[in-house]
Amino acid sequence: MDQNVINRAFEAFSSLNVLIIGDVMIDAYYWGSVDRISPEAPVPIVAVAKNENRLGGAANVALNAQALGANAILCAVIGTDNNGDLMKRLIAKENLSHEGILQSSHRTTTVKTRIISQHQHMLRVDQEEASPLNNELTQALYHRIAEIIEQKKIDVIIFEDYDKGVITPGLIEQVVKLAKEKEIPTTVDPKKRNFMDYHGVTLFKPNLKELREGLNLTIKKGDLTDLTEAVKLLRSKMHIETALITLSEYGVYIDASETQKMIPAHIRDISDVSGAGDTVIATASMCLALGLDLEFSAKLANLAGGLVCEKVGVVPINKEQLRSEALRLSK
Repeated sequence: MDQNVINRAFEAFSSLNVLIIGDVMIDAYYWGSVDRISPEAPVPIVAVAKNENRLGGAANVALNAQALGANAILCAVIGTDNNGDLMKRLIAKENLSHEGILQSSHRTTTVKTRIISQHQHMLRVDQEEASPLNNELTQALYHRIAEIIEQKKIDVIIFEDYDKGVITPGLIEQVVKLAKEKEIPTTVDPKKRNFMDYHGVTLFKPNLKELREGLNLTIKKGDLTDLTEAVKLLRSKMHIETALITLSEYGVYIDASETQKMIPAHIRDISDVSGAGDTVIATASMCLALGLDLEFSAKLANLAGGLVCEKVGVVPINKEQLRSEALRLSK
């Protein structure tokens, strides 16, 4: 990566308006220590020292975009429950816009509670409503998205899909059509339910497991031939301009009309992979919005994803750390 390109990119990130559509959630943490086993059942007792609530899911993508300097606008549906109110407070605390957030008594606000002892993730408890939005809520969300797109210059739209029901095939079709009319690039971090519904998006970023499940193919880990053929099939079936496949310790694979490249991962002291995909899609999307070279974009997104894996819990990227690391590796 060229140092001048890196510095120009990081300065230009601050000019972007990024619209994120998807499943928002609260990431709750209980941190403690284990010194004994319960007399009631053979399970460890965690003595909680502190607890914390963070924004997760699509909201973490928004935090990553914001951390890189962009104005991040989050569009989602949450419940009218106590956790929905907590979500709104967390959004306000992080200085994110709530103009795209709808609340409904028909939804449960998603909460993922993680219990961690001595930096070890011991247990996760999920509260959620994962059924697809009904047509009325889907249309209400689409109209809110369309209003925002009409009112603001949106540079890129990110679909952050966690299979919790906010993103439906009908919503995808309407938003992608509107984005094409407005010449706004669209990017996707998919899950299984809607995998084949993102026809015509600009950039599609599954991980290897999602690619296997979505195409119902056996793709051997580390086999470039298998991967290349699978991505070729993906792009032809869905008319996707660019595919970016995250491969954990193998790095990422980028595939577009004139670019096919495997980019290896950097050696890291991995603490927690949670949220790395959020960081990758946010970084890649912002590079796409700036029209940056695809290989550069993939390298920077790969680097960003690796850096957040060094932290415990779901955390957004540190912009200056990413810039410094990119500049160091470019020498």
